[in-house]
Amino acid sequence: MRVHRAVPAIVSAFFAVLTPPPSSRAASLPESAYAGMKWRLVGPFRGGRTRAVAGVAARPGLFYVGAVNGGVWMSDDYGRTWISVFDEEPTQSIGAIAVAASDPDLIYVASGEGLHRPDLSVGDGIYRSTDAGRTWTHLGLRDGQQIPALAVDPRDPRRLFAAVLGHPYGPSAQRGIFRSTDGGETWQRVLFKNENTGGSDVEIDPSNPTSSMRRSGRRGTGPGSMTTATPEPMVGSSSRSTGERHGAR
Repeated sequence: MRVHRAVPAIVSAFFAVLTPPPSSRAASLPESAYAGMKWRLVGPFRGGRTRAVAGVAARPGLFYVGAVNGGVWMSDDYGRTWISVFDEEPTQSIGAIAVAASDPDLIYVASGEGLHRPDLSVGDGIYRSTDAGRTWTHLGLRDGQQIPALAVDPRDPRRLFAAVLGHPYGPSAQRGIFRSTDGGETWQRVLFKNENTGGSDVEIDPSNPTSSMRRSGRRGTGPGSMTTATPEPMVGSSSRSTGERHGAR
């Protein structure tokens, strides 16, 4: 049985001191009703960069934070205290966190920070938890090294996309946009340009989950140099209803 550490909520993530009113009511409230609300640091208490954060709509007090080299942290009391839920996994470099809208216990975590900089940390693929972070299963894409974005179908928690940036220091085959329809057990690459162009972002239209948008670009880091330009960008869209995929250079 795992024992997690509770830590003071002090440093990295930011939340409002008071829960803001629902959007349906906010428009009718005068500014003076919430003008006194201020932001404060609530944690988790650790140094370094934070790459990923996810809230859970069905559980308003529940949040997950992923650090680029500090694993995944969870708070179920609006950020008052935090516990580490990823300590036992072989990588602590986190690029993205996605919680299934239709199943708040189902969490996907992509490893590899995906921030283009000289000093970075890489990961070893994607993980899944079906019990709100108590246990984790490795799902694959181990050679992706940097996976900066995940998108889960709000109606089907087993359908998701991953933007795989790939090797930060040279060409690699496992790049582009990948899709799974079985909860990450298997993956299909649905957008790819070449071994130097990786996937940097992916989104699903919440009003039409059969449509998705993907973005990719060329990036690289080497001794004394860092390529941040995107000379051959490619953005793609797809529709599950038609089965068509489109790419634009």
